[in-house]
Amino acid sequence: MSDNETSPPPQNSVRRVVLASFIGTTIEWFDFFIYGTAAALVFGQLFFPVENEFVGRMAAYGTFAIGFFARPIGGIVFGHFGDRIGRKAMLVTTLMMMGIATCLIGFLPTYETIGIAAPIILVLLRLVQGFGVGGEWGGAVLMAVEHGHEGKRGFYGSCVQMGVPVGLLLAASVFAIVTKLPEEQFLSWGWRVPFLLGIVLLGIGMIIRLHIVESPLFAKAQKTEGVSKIPIIEVLKKHPKNVFLAMGARFAENACFYIFSVFVLSYAVDQLGLERSTILTGVWIAAVIQIVAIPAFGALSDRVGRRPVYLAGAIFIALFAFPFFWMIETKVTAIIWLAIILGLIGHSAMYGPQAAFFSELFGTRVRYSGASIGYQLASPFAGGLAPLIATALLEWSGDKSWPVSVYMIGTAGITLIAIYFAAETYRSNLSDSD
Repeated sequence: MSDNETSPPPQNSVRRVVLASFIGTTIEWFDFFIYGTAAALVFGQLFFPVENEFVGRMAAYGTFAIGFFARPIGGIVFGHFGDRIGRKAMLVTTLMMMGIATCLIGFLPTYETIGIAAPIILVLLRLVQGFGVGGEWGGAVLMAVEHGHEGKRGFYGSCVQMGVPVGLLLAASVFAIVTKLPEEQFLSWGWRVPFLLGIVLLGIGMIIRLHIVESPLFAKAQKTEGVSKIPIIEVLKKHPKNVFLAMGARFAENACFYIFSVFVLSYAVDQLGLERSTILTGVWIAAVIQIVAIPAFGALSDRVGRRPVYLAGAIFIALFAFPFFWMIETKVTAIIWLAIILGLIGHSAMYGPQAAFFSELFGTRVRYSGASIGYQLASPFAGGLAPLIATALLEWSGDKSWPVSVYMIGTAGITLIAIYFAAETYRSNLSDSD
């Protein structure tokens, strides 16, 4: 460890911070995923009732995408204050925003009750969700990475990333239960249950996050260097290349994740006539496996570097794009589950090292802003539009999946180029100001 490296906090302190970041992230992503699942299964019917099923489904996915377009704004705003005030305060604020917005969706009347006001309010609440999650990621991973010991940053950052599959697991589990209700009850009140659980999870998350301590690297930089007056300007002046490379690195990881976990729901149910529970169970199993795969790939990146692990994941996604749909189209349950599992393992190879990788691209003074902007600016165009683009391609091709596979390969190509030109960072010193 270099002389200017901040002495790491005790191991048990690091673990508490990582656990707190992981639990809070799990709750926020649970909120986010239940919206995506509901958009795939019921929102088209309840909030956008049109005669053309394709139009209703596209409208529902449109509101799903809107949340992604709010994420860069959240990343900029919370990144600014996270670099000026601190990481902890932003984590508490983002969690509160997500929890309240999610709970209100659960109480929202449908189109049949209040007409056009229903989808308008739904869109506004989705914007709040997106704004909150836009600031959540940067703060959560920085708390873990900046507390972490040199040589274990990939592992500690990936432990926070585990909140995504755990949130997905909880969302899929709750929906798997409520979808067993008779169709009339599910459409009437069953779909609301996952959203109303948000208020309980909000209380748990707030208690946990209020009891963690501020990042030691941020506290040190605050005393020795002072905070940046306008972090986003400093980021764009000093690190413009790294912002764009982080955006490119996100494309395959983000877009293909939502193909594997959200788009597959409507494709399998509406186009192939499969049961909702079959696909939700497959997503559930894959999420369980991701809980192990993400930290495993994060730890691997501490040994061999971020780039090799990330590149392997992007190459796998490109090679698996066609086989994924071939396996789904067999309509054999075990093969469908295997397809979703393999897809999300490939995603894990990119998502595991990502938290540490993006954090290491920026100096402490602007790390919250830099990591958040690079991560979130790609979200609208990658993950947010992925279900929309996939649905449009399916309609254009007459329900054939090959254009969606080509689209997935295209996103993998963007990621491969970005990682190729990115510097290896796993041995960098996070105490350095630049």
